[in-house]
Amino acid sequence: MLSAKNITYSIGKKVLLDNVSVDFLPGKINMIIGPNGAGKSTLVKVLCNQIRPEKGVVTFGGKNLQDFSDQDLGQIRSVLSQNLELSFPLKVWEVVMMGRYPHYSIKPGSKDERACEEAMRFFDVYAMADRNYMTLSGGEKQRVHFARVLAQIWYAAENGCRYLIMDEPLTFLDIHYQFQFMHQLVKLLETNDILVVGVLHDLNLTAKFSDQITLINEGKILASGNRKDVLNKENIKTAYRLDPIIVEDTLKNSFYLFFE
Repeated sequence: MLSAKNITYSIGKKVLLDNVSVDFLPGKINMIIGPNGAGKSTLVKVLCNQIRPEKGVVTFGGKNLQDFSDQDLGQIRSVLSQNLELSFPLKVWEVVMMGRYPHYSIKPGSKDERACEEAMRFFDVYAMADRNYMTLSGGEKQRVHFARVLAQIWYAAENGCRYLIMDEPLTFLDIHYQFQFMHQLVKLLETNDILVVGVLHDLNLTAKFSDQITLINEGKILASGNRKDVLNKENIKTAYRLDPIIVEDTLKNSFYLFFE
């Protein structure tokens, strides 16, 4: 389990996270949603140890985040941030190999090479392995980074689970690759020892694929639970200032939100 307890973070007099507590479960797709400026990316940065909260604690498998070394954490937890740019030319396979850096000291071994190849095949970027990363489209770069973060945690951890944390992973993808990526996440979780936490803006994709949804508004948890508990008219209107039309098809297990 990945837990955040009583997290508070401010910049100046602006409180970005206000006593936030939430648990994320392994074997599940845990998504964080909320309007712009709600605190979603700030929470992700706290979970990733990119920033430290003024109050509160983050634990991975019951162990305080601050008790991990960078290398030990890097071997079980990978992070996909919003920034995909590199300032120097690398081949795609070299970018993916970056995910294996926490696992070797001098040069990659056959295990690292196999992890990269299999991760590239999993996200359908193996055919571009020798291409210059800087010549790729935004969507292609995004898919390469999917392979990179997955290669980092490709093998099961000796104890506990693996953690994949993503901040707006679908930003540069067309609708085909958005659905492909989400279906691949579902497939990935069949191993049941991976914990996925991500930030999404698309409420319908969130409703379709998420096992647990956390809705943040003005730095606080407005709701957390399944799609019915979170994506109701009251919560949507409070957070997004819109009155949704909600359509549920129980036979197809489908759930849709429309806005006028």
